[in-house]
Amino acid sequence: MDEDRVKKLVRELIIEVGEDPTREGLRKTPERIANMYKEIFNGYDSDSELTVQFSEDSGAVIVRDIQFYSMCEHHMLPFFGKINIAYSPNGRVFGISKLVRLVEKYSKRLQIQERLTKNIADELFSQGVKGVVVLADAEHLCMKMRGVRNDATLSSSAFRGIYENKDEKEGIMTLIRKRASDSYV
Repeated sequence: MDEDRVKKLVRELIIEVGEDPTREGLRKTPERIANMYKEIFNGYDSDSELTVQFSEDSGAVIVRDIQFYSMCEHHMLPFFGKINIAYSPNGRVFGISKLVRLVEKYSKRLQIQERLTKNIADELFSQGVKGVVVLADAEHLCMKMRGVRNDATLSSSAFRGIYENKDEKEGIMTLIRKRASDSYV
């Protein structure tokens, strides 16, 4: 990202909305926005890979409530929420932080939630696991702040491998809905 160009463009945008970019509160806004964009769009430069794996013969692995923030590609406003990931290992498991980084890799881009969900599932499934489930629930400021101005949330899902089978899907969904206080017996 060309930070100097972003600063110039933001300065022009400030002028276009009717403000004075030399006003005290706005003087450093172009720089702040350039720095923010560098951070929130770093998913394009992510080298996060699912290469750290450990030998383990395990049942389903579920990571719940991975928090994410992304930017709607249609209006460039935030959408945010939580993602649940479940996968069935094939003799190897991933470090938990790698799954969080996978979510960050795809959420820190101009994005739509449906593609975000699909991208995460596809990359995880490409690592040779038996099956993957990705569930995402999010609030979209592009819908809350403008347009219909509604507080609805969007849920999206992706099922790969064994979890495309109806019985396997129902079983893993039951496990995903359970909480630690529930019995797994």
